[in-house]
Amino acid sequence: MDVKRITRTVQSTDVDAWVIYVASREVLQWFAERPEPAFALAGRLDGVPIAGVKPNMPEAYAEAARHLVKLGHRRIVLLCRSVRRLPEPGRSERAFLEALEENGITTGSYNLPNWEDSPDALHSMLDSLFQVTPPTALLIDEPLLYTATRQSLSARGLQIPGDVSLICTTNDPTFAWCRPPVAHFDYDPDLIVRRMVRWVANVSRGREDKKQTTVPATFIAEGSVATPPRV
Repeated sequence: MDVKRITRTVQSTDVDAWVIYVASREVLQWFAERPEPAFALAGRLDGVPIAGVKPNMPEAYAEAARHLVKLGHRRIVLLCRSVRRLPEPGRSERAFLEALEENGITTGSYNLPNWEDSPDALHSMLDSLFQVTPPTALLIDEPLLYTATRQSLSARGLQIPGDVSLICTTNDPTFAWCRPPVAHFDYDPDLIVRRMVRWVANVSRGREDKKQTTVPATFIAEGSVATPPRV
C-alpha cells in the first residue's frame, strides 16, 4: 500500500495494463491518474474513476451481523487491516456497524478495533480484547488473519464455537479440512473472471472501459458459529 514503492516499481516496468488486487483508495486513485489502463480487483474503488469488480460484501457483512445478534451475541468484533478502517471505515465495515446499531447494540472502537498491520500488533490487540470483556463472536477479514486469530484463541484454551464464534469474510480451500467447518462469505468467482476478461478485451481494442461491477455475495453459516456461552 506504499505509493512511493509502487511508483518505483511501475515506472521501471514496461506493461500495457495493470490489475490491482485489493488496494487502498490512495493506491487506486494513483493508478487511475496514470495513462495505462488499470483494473481494480476488489479494494476500495468506490468513487475512484477506475474499472473494477468486487463482491457485494456490505450486504454479506450485515447479514452475518444480524445472524449473530439473532443467535444472542452482543459482544461482536470485526478484525480487519488498517486499509479497511482508515481514513474512515469502508462500506462493508459501516454495514457491519449499522446492522449492530439497528439491533440495539451501541458500537465503538471495541467493535472495530484499531491496530497496526503486524503480527505483534495483532496478538497484542487480541490480548487486550480478551482481557476484560472478551467478545463472544469475531468476524475476521481474510484467511491469514483468521488462521492467526484461531491459533491465538486455541492457545487461550478457547473452544470454537463453544466459547467464541468465528466467521471469515473470505472462503479458503483449507477451510474444507477444518472441523467445525468455517462460516464464511461466498460468491461466484466466474463472475469476477468474466468481468476481467471483458475489460481486457475492451482494452485490447482500444476502447475506454471504466465500468465498476458488483457481484452477489452471501453469508454461509457453518459450524464455527453457535449461540454464545452463558455468562
